[in-house]
Amino acid sequence: MARKITPKQNILKGLFEQNPTFVLVLGMCPTLGVTTSLSNGIGMGLSVLFVLILTNAVIALIKNIVPAEIRIPVYIIVIAAVVTLIEYLVNALSPTLYDSLGIYLPLIVVNCIILGRAEAYASDNSIKDSIFDAMGMGLGFTLGLSTLAFVRELLGTGSIQMFGITFFDSTVAASFLVSPPGAFLTLGLIIGIINTVKVDKARKKKAIMDEKIKVALAKKAAKQAAAKALADETALQNQSTLKGAM
Repeated sequence: MARKITPKQNILKGLFEQNPTFVLVLGMCPTLGVTTSLSNGIGMGLSVLFVLILTNAVIALIKNIVPAEIRIPVYIIVIAAVVTLIEYLVNALSPTLYDSLGIYLPLIVVNCIILGRAEAYASDNSIKDSIFDAMGMGLGFTLGLSTLAFVRELLGTGSIQMFGITFFDSTVAASFLVSPPGAFLTLGLIIGIINTVKVDKARKKKAIMDEKIKVALAKKAAKQAAAKALADETALQNQSTLKGAM
């Protein structure tokens, strides 16, 4: 039986261990398309977060009454309904963000993260666990988009418009980073840095483990040598005793 993970572990899993953007590399269309500014990245990430929470909760609620043969169409209908609701809310609360996200907002319906979590997790777990799984994956996706958008906007324009801060003049900025090729380049560099850190960490962990094994084997060999020496000494003493008795 698989060990049940806690809500905290569920959230941390989505944020780091199984981050949708930098580890699983899912949802690449919005990741590359809307991350020209930090506000766009956060807006898209939070939209996906709310869609994930609502769809996971609904699907976990109805999983036992949906026939297996039609579960995928039913899940897609649920996702489409929630995305439509989120569209209306974004348009009402922030028309500027709605216009910036454009076609990528309704395309959340076909985002593989949404259907993937519905099929892989919400359909087999409780409502509570499904909500925390959605929170982890949604926050991880938001973190990924925000990080990518921050780097692209900062290096590509020299400023972060969301905060109204200018770090350097736009004339010396690497403007190609806010273009489609720049999205691929920035994403590849960030993933490369993350993987380099992970490999280095794994190498150090392996070196520490190897050293512990080496020390343990040395101690075991020393104990065996000491036991053998003691046995040999005892055997010699017994032989001496027998000779003396004769």
